[in-house]
Order: sequence, then structure tokens, then C-alpha cells
Amino acid sequence: MSKETTSNTSSIVSKVWAFCQTLRDDGVGYGEYLQQLTYLLFLKMADEYTKPPHNRKMPIPKQYSWDTLLNKSGSELETHYNKLLRELAKEKGILGQIFLKSRNEIQDPAKLYKLIALINAENWILMGVKDKGDIYEGLLEKNAEDTKSGAGQYFTPRALIKTMVECIRPEPKKTIADPACGTGGFFLAAYDFISDEKNYTLDKAEKKFLKFDTFFGNEIVASTRRLALMNLFLHNIGDIDSANFISPNDSLITDAGVRYDYILANPPFGKKSSMTFTNEEGEQEKEDLTYNRQDFWVTTSNKQLNFVQHIRTMLKTTGMAAVVLPDNVLFEGGVGETVRKKLLETTDLHTILRLPTGIFYANGVKANVLFFDGKPSSKNPWTKEVWVYDYRTNVHHTLKKNPLKLEDLRDFITLYNPKNRNKRKETYNEKTNPEGRWRKFSYAEIIARDKTSLDITWLKDKSLADLDNLPDPDVLALDIVENLEAGLESFRAIIESLNKK
Repeated sequence: MSKETTSNTSSIVSKVWAFCQTLRDDGVGYGEYLQQLTYLLFLKMADEYTKPPHNRKMPIPKQYSWDTLLNKSGSELETHYNKLLRELAKEKGILGQIFLKSRNEIQDPAKLYKLIALINAENWILMGVKDKGDIYEGLLEKNAEDTKSGAGQYFTPRALIKTMVECIRPEPKKTIADPACGTGGFFLAAYDFISDEKNYTLDKAEKKFLKFDTFFGNEIVASTRRLALMNLFLHNIGDIDSANFISPNDSLITDAGVRYDYILANPPFGKKSSMTFTNEEGEQEKEDLTYNRQDFWVTTSNKQLNFVQHIRTMLKTTGMAAVVLPDNVLFEGGVGETVRKKLLETTDLHTILRLPTGIFYANGVKANVLFFDGKPSSKNPWTKEVWVYDYRTNVHHTLKKNPLKLEDLRDFITLYNPKNRNKRKETYNEKTNPEGRWRKFSYAEIIARDKTSLDITWLKDKSLADLDNLPDPDVLALDIVENLEAGLESFRAIIESLNKK
């Protein structure tokens, strides 16, 4: 993308987002604003598609088309907009899904009128797939930055997503799934990779497959699923007559029986799966959710361990997975150890990327990317060696001053060696380079570790040894906050378990 296009995209994001500040005074949060933008953007673009040169037939009833919003103001506009949202929610396909449970959060008709004018001023289709998609992605990122809304839990750093995609190198005419797809970030990065002429030259059949048959996801939060559908629509992925490729169902409940070539995922943070209900005294209680599935190795309420088991089931025996998982999956005993052992035995768990803190919008997250390949059943363990890249020790990122960039992970991608993993070379050497971040461990070494722990470190933390070169105060403060939050999470888990006894 040229500098001029990038700055134009940024200016539109800034312009559209700046209007949110006006609405904040009326109590409209970032999340609600993004929902309203989604409804209006969809209507505007659908309207553009009906005109030359596209002349496409759109499933929007004439009485609720974009034009009907342009000639009204005041209470007449508000009444019409409210009715439009209600009626479009009853429609079929992606239209009904985008407007499902929609409602007008903008109470001042004058501000609604101004927002409509703001969107009407741009020709979104003319921008091209990449530009308008980037604008929406920019808005999603702005929303994730708003810590109060909690939207950050659905947003994986785009640099990390691109890294995972570059390592997996998805091929045309193969399926890609994400059982907790959030706003669809992994799908978009995979789409960009496959459609990039530097990687593949697609024929007509491959282009059609990429658009209609490649991506499959689940997202149980209705408002997030809406954003995902809109995000994919803006990138020209999927079919306007169907929203089936992103299911609203809880993917953990059952094995749907479908197997995929690639799985890219960052399952939701939080260890426990739970359901809130009201007890006889009228108080709200949480009940742990366990999933009794024949294909699972263990029954547990630990959401992360359930996702690991589910992803292993979803993966074809020739498939590849890259999954973001918190530290507890790497070291937790009991059922955690069972899951790790089974994963090492039944798949080729070949790579772990240890991630730094300060890259996620949710605080206190210490995470890793696990890369593993599906394999057919066998008497002998499939994992022969695990390669670990430590991009955490002595690495400091913050969301504002030093956000994670793709260049930061370029060294990892090169060492991962996506085109030929058999030719990897360690950078760690006990004598010549004890500071090397890239090191391999044999299956025997891993199994011999306490609880088969995959939480492996070997680099010295310099901040503890070198008092003259401490990180910036804001980085230190963030580290303290992250450690405190991780500690609090552990205490909450202890209190919950004590209350049950």
C-alpha cells in the first residue's frame, strides 16, 4: 500500500472515530458506536453495489435502503432508523445476521444525522477491498484499545497473527478454521497471504474457493460475530446470502465431525468455562462448565485445555495448527499434564514461541504460540523434538510506546524456516552463545521434566542482574501490574475452589 493510501486510510479512521468523542458525552461507548457504524456502513456499501458499474441485486427491501436515511431528520429519522433496524434483523443471510438484536444507541437524532452524512461522504466501494478493510480493521483496533469495553479480549495483535500465518504458509484450495474467531483477524491475514501474488498465482477456481469455501469459524458473542461478518464482507469474503461460515454456536459443545487443513486461533482468555445462573435466594452464582466429549482425553472446566483438545480433534491428520495459549497450559499439573502428554504423542508439537508481556489489550497475560501438526494414530509418539524461541526474557513491549511489530518477530520467522523445517539450526550454544533465543529439546528431555512442563526458560533475566540498565519506569510498572493481576487471578481460582468444598 502506498504512503498516500495509508495516510488517507488513517485520516478516514481518525475522522470517523473522532465523532465517537462527541457521542461519548451522550453515554455511547466505543463498542456501541462501532455497532452503529457497522449497520450504517453495511447499508451504504450495499447501496453502492446496486449502482453502476456493479449493478448487483441486494437483499435489502427498498423501504429500508440507504437512500431512505438521507431525506429525513429529527424524530422522523430516529423513528425510521429504529424501525429499519428491527425489520432488517428478520431478513435471511448475512443481512439478518448483521442486524440481529440491533438497536439504536444514538439518542440525539441530530448526531445520528451527522454520522449518516459522514459515512455518505465517502465512496467505500471505490476505495478497493484493502483500503476499506483497513479502515474497519483500524476501527476495531481503536475499540480494542478501550480497556473499559473489554473488546481487547477479542483482538490479537496483528503482527502476531501475520507471523503465525507466515509460519504456517496456508495454501490455496485448503480449509482454514478458527473455533473462537473474534472479529476474524486470522481469516483476513490468511486471505491476504493466499491472495498475495508474491506467494501464489491463483486461477479462477482457486479464487472462488478462497472467497466462498476456505474459512469456517465460531463466535458465541453476538456483537463480536456481527463485527466479524462485517469485517469479512468488507474484504469481499463470503456470500451475502449466507452467514453460515461463522457459526454462533459454542464450538466446544460437540465435535461437528468436520476436519480442517489449518487451524489458527487465540481462544478467549480466562481459565474457566462457566455459566451464570440465579439461585433460590435470588443471588447470581457461577457454575463451572465441563464438556463431556468422547474425543477429549480429559474432562475439565479449564477452557484453554478444552480448546487444545477440540483443536486437535478438528485438525486433519495432514493439517497444521498455530494456537495462542496462556502459560498455565504449559505447566499446570493434573489434567494439564495429561493434555500435554497426549498432544506430544498424537501430534507433532514442533515449535513454541514464548511471547513477551505488554502486547495484549488484556493485562496480565503471559502467552505462547504452540505450533503442531495433525497425525494419524500411531503406537509411537509423533513429537520427536520441540523447538522453543524465547521472545520474552529481556524483551519489553508496551501498547503505546513500543507496540509489537512484524519486524520484531522476523528473526523468529526466519529461524522457524517455514519452507523447510528440517533445516533448522539452533542459535543457542552452551559455550559459544548461551544468550541464543532458539533452542531445541528432545522428546525424552521434555518427558523427563516435572509434570512434562513445556514452560522452558534458559536465558538470564538481565533486569535482575544489571541495576544500571533497568527498563523504563513505565515498563517496570507494567510488569508489576501484570504480575499482580496474574497473582490475583490465581487467588480468585483458590477462593472459588475453597467455596465449593
